[in-house]
Amino acid sequence: MAPAITLAAEAPKLSAANTGFMLICSALVMLMTPGLAFFYGGMVRVKSTLNMLMMSFISLGIVTILWVLYGFSMAFGTDSGSLIGWNSDWVGLGNIGLTELWPGYTIPVFVFLVFQLMFAIITPALISGALADRVKFSAWALFIALWATVVYFPVAHWVWGAGGWAFELGVIDFAGGTAVHINAGAAALGVILVIGKRVGFKKDPMRPHSLPLVMLGAGLLWFGWFGFNAGSWLGNDDGVGALMFVNTQVATAAAMLAWLIYEKIRHGAFTTLGAASGAVAGLVAITPAGGAVTPLGAIAVGAIAGVLCAMAVGLKYKFGYDDSLDVVGVHLVGGVLGSLLIGLFASGKGQSTVEGLFYGGGLTQFWKQCAGVFAVLAYSLIVSAILAFILDKTMGMRVPEDDEIAGIDQAEHAETAYDFSGAGGGAARTAAAAAAVGGAESKKVDA
Repeated sequence: MAPAITLAAEAPKLSAANTGFMLICSALVMLMTPGLAFFYGGMVRVKSTLNMLMMSFISLGIVTILWVLYGFSMAFGTDSGSLIGWNSDWVGLGNIGLTELWPGYTIPVFVFLVFQLMFAIITPALISGALADRVKFSAWALFIALWATVVYFPVAHWVWGAGGWAFELGVIDFAGGTAVHINAGAAALGVILVIGKRVGFKKDPMRPHSLPLVMLGAGLLWFGWFGFNAGSWLGNDDGVGALMFVNTQVATAAAMLAWLIYEKIRHGAFTTLGAASGAVAGLVAITPAGGAVTPLGAIAVGAIAGVLCAMAVGLKYKFGYDDSLDVVGVHLVGGVLGSLLIGLFASGKGQSTVEGLFYGGGLTQFWKQCAGVFAVLAYSLIVSAILAFILDKTMGMRVPEDDEIAGIDQAEHAETAYDFSGAGGGAARTAAAAAAVGGAESKKVDA
């Protein structure tokens, strides 16, 4: 009998379909940053609108350049001590072949790196919502550059880079519960503890100036999040990306409804701000978990996040930290919940065979998730606070109090979001004309 012949596994080949799909997903994730800008921009007062938009938008410029120079190499290069990566051939991206494939996949390295770039861009932008109304734009821009370098790039390597300690431990983070949302939420908390509260916090009304803008931003985030989540399986044709797509929709819907129900019971109304915030909370929570849970599990993850995040946004008034737009309450809390709930709801039928407590897997995965969650939280919180402290003591993080009161848009950007002069003048002229006509008619009657 002839000996059996063992055939080597066929090497992956470039897939035009997967490449196109991932480029579309990359564009969707890029759209999320302007969407976030609208979401945050509508939540602030009129006098801070442009500054809020710019705090997100500037990340598109700064992080892109850093990613090309060294960020991609630090996040996904050859591992060093399970803490950081490096590949000198990737510095400047000039030594990467156009058809060179990302190891184990059917897409070019360039496609993988641009997809991951969009994650790197939006993560520091998420932090900005906690700092609304009071931070110098120049200080914020420098903070983004420093934070991306010493926090985001290393943490991305821990979680997703081959050899990163969380990756090797088996911490599940499908699309960024730890590396993106906990990372950004903990950083936001660290910075606001250093720079302090807005003038008038808990005294002056600080209501959103444009709820339609908030809803537009939330809609763009929801739309872009399908690329963020489903694209994170990198086009593999095994159905997991489709599962993640479905779970993204399901969890977001459940979270929005749960937030609104809690809000109606607690405050007596279903608000548009609550609907938008609940949707974002669901998107955040399902981001790490969606590849590991069933659609029923996604409903549970979304509903739990919707209620607990709605409760968490009020903690700033109890503990006295000024998280302007609830980054801590939604992104930190939602990211923690989504990451930890994997240890309970992982079905073993999605991205891996790992089973959570409710599927007979015990608490092994839960403890792994805890390790990833609290390590990222502590590192980002501490390092972000240190960076903010250094910047505050050197160049100053906050605008002068008079500029904050008058409006940071005019002080930092020499612009205003809305031109009321024309509308006001027209209204005033109309009122004056009406008064004149009324006066003339009155005289005729008297005569």
